[in-house]
Amino acid sequence: MIGVVAFSFTLPFTRAAVEGLSPLFIGSARAVVAALLAALALGFTRQRRPEMVQWVRLGVVAAGVVVGFPLLTSYALVSVPASHAVVVIGLLPAATAVMAVVRGRERPGRSFWVFAALGTVAAMSFASLQNGGLGEFHEADLLLFLAVVLCALGYAEGGLLARELGAWQTVSWALIVASPLMIASTLVSIALEPPRAEPVEWAAFAYLAVVSMFLGFFAWYRGLAIGPIARVSQVQLAQPVLGILWSALLLHEAVGLPTVLGGLAVIACAGLAVRGRINRKDA
Repeated sequence: MIGVVAFSFTLPFTRAAVEGLSPLFIGSARAVVAALLAALALGFTRQRRPEMVQWVRLGVVAAGVVVGFPLLTSYALVSVPASHAVVVIGLLPAATAVMAVVRGRERPGRSFWVFAALGTVAAMSFASLQNGGLGEFHEADLLLFLAVVLCALGYAEGGLLARELGAWQTVSWALIVASPLMIASTLVSIALEPPRAEPVEWAAFAYLAVVSMFLGFFAWYRGLAIGPIARVSQVQLAQPVLGILWSALLLHEAVGLPTVLGGLAVIACAGLAVRGRINRKDA
């Protein structure tokens, strides 16, 4: 839940940052800053280097959570509000569960899938109501859907790697893997459009770089490593509720009764999905 709270600010702060910074700069430069922090942490603690197969798997993590999700959501949020993006990102817990089944060979029970599906429907429904309905299909939705798929893959693979390398070590090595590409993209973005932003937009960018891209994964990958990944990922059903709350407070978007009722439904479904694991373990 600590990781979910940390990530819940990502879309609102990305929406704030794109007001003064280019999407390419936001998506790439935040990874460069996080990679510098990761290099310092790995160097000071003298972590052992991953094995060859682990490097390949770290590339999958990097493609999902370091490159894919940040860049795709940054470009999408240029044309759609944060509350609309939350509608699509609400599919992430279900997508992560599917990836955990495919990649991690987990076999959740029937009750898990029922509550996970109900939670996804609840998250999508209340976010849609808050946004006034999905309306016509946005081109940005394609970017958001692809971001969900890549992020879910990065979450599932990262959760498995965290059991071998450690939680913060996994995200740190993934940032190192992606750093050459992210540095090059940052330089290109600066050449095409030199960053000129207000202090509030730089503050949003700083959060994205330090917390969303680095510190938040300390808790999130640790939770996924404890697992099972499919069930633990359902805690993220609370993220749409928090995301719209922050959008209302920070971006001044209206929040009504549907948000409150939908939020309670989402949290209840997440709790029931996670509790299914505890009951079976006790039995």
